[in-house]
Amino acid sequence: MTLHIPFDNSFARLPGAFFTAQDPQPVRAPRLVAFNADLARVMGIAPGEVRDMAQVFSGNLVPEGAAPLAQLYSGHQFGQYNPQLGDGRAVLLGEVVGVDGLRRDIQLKGSGRTPYSRGGDGRAWLGPVLREYLVSEAMHALGIPTTRALAAVETGEEVLRERALPGAVLTRVAASHLRVGSFQVFAARGDLESLRRLTDYAIARHYPQAEGPMGLLRAVCAAQARLVAQWMGVGFIHGVMNTDNCAISGETIDYGPCAFIDMFHPQTVYSSIDRHGRYAYDRQAEMVVWNLAQLATALIQQMEDREAAVEEATEIVHAMPGQIEAAWLRLFRAKLALSDAREGDQQLIEDLLRRMVAGQADFTNTFCALGGEKARDQFTDPTAYDGWEAEWRARRAGLPEAGPLLRAANPAFIPRNHRVEQMIAAAVEGDYAPFHRLNAVLARPYDDQPEAEELTRPPLPGEAVEATFCGT
Repeated sequence: MTLHIPFDNSFARLPGAFFTAQDPQPVRAPRLVAFNADLARVMGIAPGEVRDMAQVFSGNLVPEGAAPLAQLYSGHQFGQYNPQLGDGRAVLLGEVVGVDGLRRDIQLKGSGRTPYSRGGDGRAWLGPVLREYLVSEAMHALGIPTTRALAAVETGEEVLRERALPGAVLTRVAASHLRVGSFQVFAARGDLESLRRLTDYAIARHYPQAEGPMGLLRAVCAAQARLVAQWMGVGFIHGVMNTDNCAISGETIDYGPCAFIDMFHPQTVYSSIDRHGRYAYDRQAEMVVWNLAQLATALIQQMEDREAAVEEATEIVHAMPGQIEAAWLRLFRAKLALSDAREGDQQLIEDLLRRMVAGQADFTNTFCALGGEKARDQFTDPTAYDGWEAEWRARRAGLPEAGPLLRAANPAFIPRNHRVEQMIAAAVEGDYAPFHRLNAVLARPYDDQPEAEELTRPPLPGEAVEATFCGT
């Protein structure tokens, strides 16, 4: 086999309490749909024959050096604690240290049942696999910390959801798959030895400068604060911000019912399972603080001086809203080409957002076109934009030219929900051209791509996506 993956596994060397050793389950007729050669090069992976890659990335062939396992974790799902979750349809093949010196997990999603499947079939259908491949790579191109996609494979089998659908497996790459829920499960069980071991492992792997459990908490809070501000800067809604989907590394993980806002409204919800708006666009900052409070509660359990630990953890978590607001303000200043910081900037930003809501303006296109006719065209009443623009131009007096700054901070291309759904519908019929084209365009979100201008268009009334789904 010519495919070579230079495994260097560390998680698999932890005690068995953290996982169940488990091979992926074979599929009938794997076919490689996509392989991320650029990511493979960074990871030091030498590609092989297409047939070999289809075998490995479907789970039919476990490559030399792999140590397949399903991770254990628990978590709060929409605020309700589930004492045991775990990888119910995924297997961690192992880890590699790339040519850039970074350690990354390689995980197969949709690879069959595990002890944590809870009655599920452990499989994935083609739609969610292609969505995660496309959107995670788009997020990477946008400069937002994220898991990535190495490969997508058709299985040649059907999976039964609301109907029979083509099966697929995604190869996901992550800085690690440690989550808030990874700590919660051992804290809830009173397994302090495992909790301490996991804490030490997480610090060594992700935050080697952190000192002890509270140092880890401080580092994760800072990373998650930056991440959520970046989501909001591109109009991204995660859709399922449960604690088992909150990564210790500070990466975006799990692209189930995620979506990007078209017409801006801060209370926008797409996820079909988020019936009460818990994870709406404007609640994501609040919810990530709630998630990190659960991490704090877990980490405290291993501390000898609990009272002091509670006091320090409270201080760390209570600082998060200010960190998120500061990151948000820096990011939106950049989106308005405000290269210095002045009092009143937040009011100017918020005034634009309020006018966008009233004017039913497209989020991405408005920021991308600031200062031009196309920006005012986004508003049902363009004069509402005119009034704001006059204030913005007065604020920018004496600053460097806006054009280059705006282009650097505001993407023209995002994975618009209707285009993603159209791409999936085509792929189900065997046409992967829209998938490959979207991937190519979204790899350059800040570039002028006139040949792809139609991909910047908001959905027509009949194209609008009202709800997104987990795909499990």
